[in-house]
Amino acid sequence: MQLVSQINSDDAPVSGGGMDRVVERKGLGPRARLALGGLLVAGLAIAGWFMLPAGNSQAVESARLTISTVERGQFEDFLPLRGRVTPSVTVFLDAVEGGRVERLLVEDGAIVTEGQPLAVLSNSDLQLNVLARQTEVTQQINSMRSQELALSQTRLANERALIEAELLADTSRRQYEVQRPLADRGFVAGRAIADSRDAYEAARRRVEVLRRQRASDERLQSQQLSQLRASATGLNSSLDLARGSLDALNLRAPVSGQLTSFSIQVGQSLQRGERLGQIDSAGRNKLNAQVDEFHLGRVAEGQTAVAEIGGRQYRMRVSKIYPQVQNGAFAIDLAFTEAEPELQRGQTVQVRLTLGDTQPALLLPSGAFYNETGGNFVFVVSPDGRSAVRREVRMGRRNANFIEVLDGLDPGERVITSPYTGFAERDRLDLSQ
Repeated sequence: MQLVSQINSDDAPVSGGGMDRVVERKGLGPRARLALGGLLVAGLAIAGWFMLPAGNSQAVESARLTISTVERGQFEDFLPLRGRVTPSVTVFLDAVEGGRVERLLVEDGAIVTEGQPLAVLSNSDLQLNVLARQTEVTQQINSMRSQELALSQTRLANERALIEAELLADTSRRQYEVQRPLADRGFVAGRAIADSRDAYEAARRRVEVLRRQRASDERLQSQQLSQLRASATGLNSSLDLARGSLDALNLRAPVSGQLTSFSIQVGQSLQRGERLGQIDSAGRNKLNAQVDEFHLGRVAEGQTAVAEIGGRQYRMRVSKIYPQVQNGAFAIDLAFTEAEPELQRGQTVQVRLTLGDTQPALLLPSGAFYNETGGNFVFVVSPDGRSAVRREVRMGRRNANFIEVLDGLDPGERVITSPYTGFAERDRLDLSQ
């Protein structure tokens, strides 16, 4: 009985509480944890270093860039221009003298001929001044005429005095010559012959004195007469100017052509020198175009151009260059070399100016980058398209479509030709899709 009980007690199953055991976890120690954290921080730092952009570089979206390819081709050396139609000859009409407009004889836009009256002005002060001036000049001229008459009378008086003196000298000489033989024979007293001889000598010396006086007076009178005549000429010119000033109140056309900008009204008061309008050459026009200052050294008088007007081409030439540069451009005049088409003043025309012959060259499509770099450098895109590097280049001629590449680029290379705003100072660009 006891044995059975013992066996039963030993073979009895063990309960759940008796089966549980404590499992000890083996975790990282403090030193291991510190080492692992240091490795993690170092890895993040290295990854961040490689992810940062290179020095003096910038990330740019490639979608907002224009990328062009360098190619070989024929460079057409031309310059597209936009010319404005202006008259070939323009003469400005100014008021020579101020005054009040009394009458208008023509209207704005009329075709006038040289010397044709345009308007009549009045100026009472000018008229009175001209009359006073005319009176003064007339008095001075009359005074000089009186002086000239007095000089002429003096000359005649000297002539008469010399003639009388010569006559007296001849008479005294003959009397002396007659009495001298008689005095030698004793028929004439010595005192009488001495008086006759003295009278003859005095008359002869008087003739010599009068001749010297006449020569001196003649020289002085000639100088005075020359001065008087020059003064008279000057006074007459002054009088003509005074009369011309009065006549200037009648406005006349200085040349033939079309009268434009003539907007004066009856009763209007005009100042001296005031611009009244202009006269343009009728049926003769030219084109005035603005050219970028970059081409100042390449544009010359006589170069040919072609204007597209009404679907037809007209040949032109550069007739004048205005070298003054304003707002980065200078002006040129283009004249037609053949029959002129119908044009309106102020109309704009497309012109193609030829600067040189067509030649083979390495070409880069034109872009806004040139305005910022001046053609001194470009950004060249890498073959994989992920980056672009700044490169110094040398460029030559350019037209509306292409720029001639002289050095620094090879055919097939791709270049950013859009504006470099925001990264022009960088050395490298990281292009993101």
